[in-house]
Amino acid sequence: MADISTGNVRVEEFDVVIVGAGGAGLAAAVQTGQAKLKTAVISEVYPTRSHTVSAQGGINAALANMDEDYWIWHMYDTVKGADYLGDQDAIEYFTKNAPKTILELEHWGMPFSRTEEGKIYQRAFGGQMRNFGEDIAHRACAVADRSGHSLLHTLFERTLRPDIAPYVSYYSEYYAMELFRDEETGAAVGVLAWDMVNGGFHLFIGYAVIFATGGNTRNFRTNTNAHVNAGIGWTMCLKAGLPVKDPEFVQFHPTGIYGVGNLITEGVRGEGGYLLNSKGERFMKKYAPHVLDLASRDVVSRSMAMEVMEGRGVGPKKDHCLLKLDHLGRDFIMDKLPGIWELAYKFVGVDCTKEPIPVQPTAHYHMGGIPTNVNAEVVTYDGEKEIPVPGLYAAGECACPSVHGSNRLGCNSLLDLVVTGKLAGANAAKWIIEDKPVFPNPPIEFVADKYGKETIERVKAYFDGGPGTIKMDDIWEDMRDTMQENMSVFRIEKMMAKEVEILKGYEEKFKEVGLTDKSHTFNTELAEIFDLESLIYVSRVETEAALARKESRGAHSRDDYPERDDANWMKHTFATMGKDGNVEIQYVPVRTKPLTAPTFQPKKRVY
Repeated sequence: MADISTGNVRVEEFDVVIVGAGGAGLAAAVQTGQAKLKTAVISEVYPTRSHTVSAQGGINAALANMDEDYWIWHMYDTVKGADYLGDQDAIEYFTKNAPKTILELEHWGMPFSRTEEGKIYQRAFGGQMRNFGEDIAHRACAVADRSGHSLLHTLFERTLRPDIAPYVSYYSEYYAMELFRDEETGAAVGVLAWDMVNGGFHLFIGYAVIFATGGNTRNFRTNTNAHVNAGIGWTMCLKAGLPVKDPEFVQFHPTGIYGVGNLITEGVRGEGGYLLNSKGERFMKKYAPHVLDLASRDVVSRSMAMEVMEGRGVGPKKDHCLLKLDHLGRDFIMDKLPGIWELAYKFVGVDCTKEPIPVQPTAHYHMGGIPTNVNAEVVTYDGEKEIPVPGLYAAGECACPSVHGSNRLGCNSLLDLVVTGKLAGANAAKWIIEDKPVFPNPPIEFVADKYGKETIERVKAYFDGGPGTIKMDDIWEDMRDTMQENMSVFRIEKMMAKEVEILKGYEEKFKEVGLTDKSHTFNTELAEIFDLESLIYVSRVETEAALARKESRGAHSRDDYPERDDANWMKHTFATMGKDGNVEIQYVPVRTKPLTAPTFQPKKRVY
């Protein structure tokens, strides 16, 4: 293994390098493995411990197992849920291919819950209707409330098949730090990673790189993300001169466990649970009279925030609401929602078969991400012209094909990571096999001299230097509090402007952070330093993009611009980090023309 003190770096060549081993990364690996391409899958954790495992409610597809349904209705709901900021060609592909995706997962062994007739069980979820908004749809294909767990294991086991496994190598407990692009063509040529177990650097060179690094809401005090979700995919792209698309749209899930943040699936409300205020009122009747608690997530989160702001919150601080499901009965809860009972009991001591669960909106998901087209290729823009980056792909939550626009519907995320992961893997394989790319890489023995020197020297300086004058924890805790206060469900201009200056201060403080743990093996402090830097990057681009967007749309709600402004803001944000450290923003129009379906014209979004 590499000796950092001498700058030696272990170098390996692959056809495809995948960063992230959650659902999107594994879906991509299935495709590259089937194509017999030598594939490296890099992950901070063992694949089945990736954050996909925590998804609960289900995966959307218009199977029509519970009632009449069509993919065009799913498309309409997704366009509407996105508050018309989604690209309709991408949404059409996404929803049209959903049923086929679910059936493929079933054939691969995913143990879906079943109806009495033996069909895949589907539950209702927020913002999803039949017949273009007339009746509630049962569209979420579920495995009780452990759908993500089942999906992750299904995909991982698929990569272990004898026709795929010889081509897929897992590098678990490796921390990706830098993306390399060819100086002449701009093509992706590899990734530098730190071996967390043994210490030292590992350079992965490949014809194609696929980012599947997941979410990044750990910069908020209350959030649902796993410890490994620090936005490293965004940061690696920003450092490589690439943009992040629509970063201002951060989804707050309505029902995080109060004071903890752990997710209570929307499936609870889909099965008949409902929210209460301190007066015992089912308050969603005021905000979404037609679908009540099954409005879209941004609507429910704002409704809960309004109840708290107007003094009808629950508890000593009157700062949260209650989620009632005990009326569903113990047997039903233990059959359809066993994981929810366990979460509530373990984290707040509540037996939800007898009493309601205390809940509050919690930072959950980024609708924006690394910009991709409908082929999962990462793109940049020359004006409004889309330019694919050769050999670079992205999938899952870290990516933004603009399926979710400004607000994601529940259960579209698991579908997203399977569909886009499959696209990324298949199109990377097609590009390598058909186009046979040849990059002007130096001979293998000189690769480490060409790539990664700055990051390697930086890490070496951490090990050689002192503990620093600033404690990393102080920045972490302050950032989570200020982001929670200034960039939450409701946004105010002066508070966002204040947060931008606060974040610039964190960037200066971060320069004084040092490393106290000098061991090369299992050095979690080193990973935390890079996590913190990444989340400062993420916070900067999302806050400055939010400050610049002068309207309210989906998850972005401003008090000074309370209405959606289609005339001026029907456009995507592209944020880049300049060499001077300033965030630079440009805009590109939303693609409103679907592939074959009729265009859904913007109208007022009501539930």
